Amino acid sequence: MTKIISWAAVIIWMSLIFYFSQQQATASNELSTGITEVIIQTVEKIAPDMGVDLRGLNHIVRKNAHFLIYLVLGVLVINALRRSGVHEYYRSMVLSILICALYAISDEVHQLFVNGRGPQVKDVFIDSAGAIVGISLFCMIDWILNNKNTH
Repeated sequence: MTKIISWAAVIIWMSLIFYFSQQQATASNELSTGITEVIIQTVEKIAPDMGVDLRGLNHIVRKNAHFLIYLVLGVLVINALRRSGVHEYYRSMVLSILICALYAISDEVHQLFVNGRGPQVKDVFIDSAGAIVGISLFCMIDWILNNKNTH
């Protein structure tokens, strides 16, 4: 049962990524600008004289969203693989990275067909880096927990 739930979480998360990718450029930019404005308002309450640049910060927010969304995907994929019986660290890590990187590539190809959007190779690298960090964190925590229980 946990195997099915784990893979369902992967599919749901991939669907969420697909949903965000299918948004036209204006809608996608409005979403990230809204998040950026909330960040700016919060920063201005703490440091009112900081003078944060909306455009520059919005770009950072958008790229960090790529990284974080794929970090979560990496965790979900390696968890699903482990629950499916792929317990060897190296094999599960490589398969997870491969799945996430291929999905990142397909996500950018998908954006070819969305008004105002287009594929960006740097986004594939950002997405893949996020997935690698998530997968690595999962493995480190798993290793620590397993070694803690054996001592």
